Amino acid sequence: MLFQLDLNSATAAYQQLVDQVQRGAASDALKPRDSLPGIRPLARELRLNRNTVAKAYSELEHLGVIKTIPGKGCFVEPVQAGREMVADKIDEALAAARESQMEGEEFLELVKERMTVASRENPVKTVEPILDSESWAPGFD
Repeated sequence: MLFQLDLNSATAAYQQLVDQVQRGAASDALKPRDSLPGIRPLARELRLNRNTVAKAYSELEHLGVIKTIPGKGCFVEPVQAGREMVADKIDEALAAARESQMEGEEFLELVKERMTVASRENPVKTVEPILDSESWAPGFD
């Protein structure tokens, strides 16, 4: 997997690495048990401090996306990385909704609207039922 960093981005370099590995695992560009480059070689290649790469790998391990085996390296875990990535994005959206004092029903309507737009722009074979308003986010009203 080739990593591409935008050093002018507001997103920290380590977070860009985390995001790229998560997307790679979610899209099957990275298969379970694929090895990631070593910290030092990747830091050299990307011209980063090795602590930046180590921080990204540590975060990925905390998220359950990779596993470090001492003396062997870091490997993609066979987990639901795609689901975890989407859950993280939903959590961010929920936090933004809370900050803007959006009501639960309004948030669900926005999610439904965005799903409709996304399905038109990028059709999929099947779309499962959209969230029901009773079980979507306990304690968020």
